[in-house]
Amino acid sequence: MRTVILLVLSNVFMTFAWYGHLRFKHAMLWKVILISWMIAFVEYCFQVPANRYGHGLFTAGQLKTIQEIITLAVFSVFSFWYLKEPITWNYWVGFVLIVLAGFFIFHKW
Repeated sequence: MRTVILLVLSNVFMTFAWYGHLRFKHAMLWKVILISWMIAFVEYCFQVPANRYGHGLFTAGQLKTIQEIITLAVFSVFSFWYLKEPITWNYWVGFVLIVLAGFFIFHKW
C-alpha cells in the first residue's frame, strides 16, 4: 500500500511538472523549464522510494504496470479538472485496455 501511495503522489507532481505549464503559455520558456525541474525533483523524492520499497513485493515489470495505470488515472483527472479537456470514450477504452494489461501481468498463471 505504501508503494501505491508514493506512486500516486509522484504521479501528481510529475503530471504538474510535465503539463501544468500548458495553462501559462505566456510564461518564458526558461522559467517554465526551471519550475518543471523543481517540481520533478519532488516527484523523484516519491518515485525512488516507491520503487525501492515496492521491489521485492512486486517485480520491476509489475511496478511499471502499477505506475502506468496510476499515471493514466492521475492524468485523466488532471486533464479534466485542470486543463478543462473532456475525457472522451476513446480515453475510457484506452484506460480499460491498460487495466486489462495489468490483469494479465498480475494474474498468477
